[in-house]
Amino acid sequence: MPRIVFKCRYLKNSAVHLENLVEYVATRDGVEKISPASRDNPATQKQEMLISDILAQFPDAADLFEYEDYIKQSTVKNASEFISAALDQNMDQLSYSQVYANYIATRPRAEKLGTHGLFSDEETPLMLSKVMEEVGEHTGNVWTPIISLRREDAARLGYDNAAAWMALIRKQRNIFAEQMKIAPENLRWYAAFHNEGHHPHCHMLVYSVNPREGYVTKPALEKMRSSLAKEIFQQDLIQIYSEQTAQRNTLAEQSREALKEIIGRMSGGMCDNETIESLLSHLAERLRHTSGKKQYGYLKSPLKAVVDQIVDELAKDVRVAEAYAKWQELRNEVLRTYKDKLPDPLPLSQQKEFKHIRNMVIAETVNIGGHHFTFEGDELAEDLQEVVEYEPLLLEDEYLPVMDEAPDNDEADNINPHIEWSDRYWRARAFLYGSDEMEPDFEQALRLFLEEAECGNALAMHDLGRMYADGLGVSMDADIAFTWYDKAFTAFMDIEANKKSQYVEYRIGKMHTAGLGTDQVYEEAAGWFEMAASRNYKYAQYSLAGLYYRGQGVEQDYEMAFRLYSKSAAKRVPYACYELAKMYRDGIGTEKGAEEAELNFEEAFYGFKRLEEKSHDDKLQYRLGQMIYTGTGTEKDVEAAIGYFEKAARLGNVHAQYMLGKIYLDSDSGHKNSEEAVLWLTKASDSGNSMAQYTLGKLYRDGSHVEKDSVKAVELFTKAAEQNNSFAQYQLGKLYLIGEGIQKDVKTAVEWLTASAEQGNQYAQYALGKLFLIGEEVPSDREAAVRWFTLSAEQGNVYARYFLDHMNFLSKPFLTLAVTRLLHHLSRIFRDEQKRLSGAPGMQTDSKLRRKIREKKIAQGHAPDDHELRHTTY
Repeated sequence: MPRIVFKCRYLKNSAVHLENLVEYVATRDGVEKISPASRDNPATQKQEMLISDILAQFPDAADLFEYEDYIKQSTVKNASEFISAALDQNMDQLSYSQVYANYIATRPRAEKLGTHGLFSDEETPLMLSKVMEEVGEHTGNVWTPIISLRREDAARLGYDNAAAWMALIRKQRNIFAEQMKIAPENLRWYAAFHNEGHHPHCHMLVYSVNPREGYVTKPALEKMRSSLAKEIFQQDLIQIYSEQTAQRNTLAEQSREALKEIIGRMSGGMCDNETIESLLSHLAERLRHTSGKKQYGYLKSPLKAVVDQIVDELAKDVRVAEAYAKWQELRNEVLRTYKDKLPDPLPLSQQKEFKHIRNMVIAETVNIGGHHFTFEGDELAEDLQEVVEYEPLLLEDEYLPVMDEAPDNDEADNINPHIEWSDRYWRARAFLYGSDEMEPDFEQALRLFLEEAECGNALAMHDLGRMYADGLGVSMDADIAFTWYDKAFTAFMDIEANKKSQYVEYRIGKMHTAGLGTDQVYEEAAGWFEMAASRNYKYAQYSLAGLYYRGQGVEQDYEMAFRLYSKSAAKRVPYACYELAKMYRDGIGTEKGAEEAELNFEEAFYGFKRLEEKSHDDKLQYRLGQMIYTGTGTEKDVEAAIGYFEKAARLGNVHAQYMLGKIYLDSDSGHKNSEEAVLWLTKASDSGNSMAQYTLGKLYRDGSHVEKDSVKAVELFTKAAEQNNSFAQYQLGKLYLIGEGIQKDVKTAVEWLTASAEQGNQYAQYALGKLFLIGEEVPSDREAAVRWFTLSAEQGNVYARYFLDHMNFLSKPFLTLAVTRLLHHLSRIFRDEQKRLSGAPGMQTDSKLRRKIREKKIAQGHAPDDHELRHTTY
């Protein structure tokens, strides 16, 4: 038995009976009761005869919960309950005699709202006589739905009172209108809740003010019952199997895991099927001579039959057959919630949940017929969530010293180069970075830094270089930035020549590391850091450790890096604690130690917080935002992370700007905001961040959140590609090769694909291998093909591996790849279906249904998003 019984008959143009029906539904007061002493006795002979007559006249009465109770225990009580329910739910089919009308009017347990139990859309109390007259005068069809639940379900889920049913039906009224082919504004309904014995139920009368309107089909009845079940059982349906036996739970979990494993084999495997290849070749030839849209719905029946044949042939693949069987098991577990009879299994080509595969067959066939170059298996390249980890090498001011870290030059005379933490310099930094009480004021900062720099303060010169490099309060100008950095570097060198200072040695090393005001020479940087580190200067120890870790300017030595980081971390340098935590976490330069890693991450986090509270530096704010966003060394808190990222972004930190764009694009972040996402990505892109340029390029290419602009997309991809962003290089290669939004240019395409492939992009490596093997767009080069396929296959690319294994006997690679792509398309459909059936969020109602409901809501005067249907899995 299903968990909800839903019946829906109708009456037409019978005023007296309709009036009696309204009164019955609304009142039902006082009834002859069964003696408690006899209720558990076996059913009487008279009852049994009456039950036989009822089942003969109304066969579907056997679907009632009460009949299920009677079959289990044929007692006087259960027989009486069934007889009452059967008559109750089939009264519209019985005689209209006054005797019967009086009889049914005396039934008990209608929960009353005043003098009767009738309710509808209206908030004000209904006048029973007026409703009886209105329904009695209606000349069209009046439907009489009855919704019945088991007592335990009604009590557990809160549907044992009229208020809950009133809220439910008001919420479902547009579903009723949709399925009964009644315009929502014309729908009229009345209902009453009957708190009946084991199976409380709700009687309804539904009709349209337009007598010619309204029609109900069996599929419509199923959809109404399904929608009611979703809403009533939504608590259960989120965890669909929670009320079933442990054995059923285990079997369902095994089915899900088996389906997941099968999907993995499908998405990671190849499909070599001569029958499908032959059918695809035949279909390609037929489509070549077919005009009109190349979509399943527009094809003639003979071509549809070929498409269906291809899908059903694909379903014979062992992996697909197993997946389809498991999918049907999971689907049936769901349908048992509200269906009495499970549907017969259909061929895959006829199963509506998989109908998309038919158009995929056609799309693949068109590619074959047109000899279009295809890019297999690169979906992950499209959806790759690039992790931008804080990189000290890129952020030259990773430590902002407090006043006593940089000794003042006692000989400062406002002319010679010197280091001075003067009041004016402190005020300039306060204006640059702002505070919790004060927004940054770049104009004031620039004025004060200039005054300090003119007096010879090397610190101010360095900060001026940063302002022009990042465009803080001034137009971004790399030349002016370099000029100020050059002046700062020269000043530091002059100061060091006159008076040895471990702090100045450290700053000179940093400028060599980042190439600020001088050439980027790691050997020179290492030498300066070594001088300062040898005198136990903790920041130089940290920076020198980074060079040993990366092998820059010194021979790579993880153990030396670990020792130097440990020395610096012992002096509570948070950056060193952070790097030390990573080495413990990954087991690099030391044994893995999860506890030590966590302790050092926590130490780093609180150290960064102390520094940021003093300096309000954007790089510290970015670092803190990243740690809070990922839950590293602290609790994950997206909202708090956004706060830090926004502070840093306002100071021109391109990494923070990119992260904000990424978070605001992510629908799972809980903070999706397309407008803000595009704003911050554009700022980061304009500042030269290659990941922002790449991400923004994809948005313009696809017309997602922005107006589609292929020229802008190519421009952004090119900027990112020129910064060696391998993802952008790959996308550019694709666009130039297929001529999408840009003039086709195979030579340029190969150049960008090669640039990406040489950086290890497996998708670019595979594409090059295929190009050189097929030899249609470029000269055939078997040796180059093998080299690129091998590099791609070593990274797990199944397509590249297939070509390597079948290099000598692949006669029609296009066909083989098309069949495999269909297999992978199917694996994605199965994966989506598995999520839907397993209760994962994001299940979507049919798009056409959503659109129609939305249109009808608007016609009623509702806002487009008012009372949207909740998408729950069932």
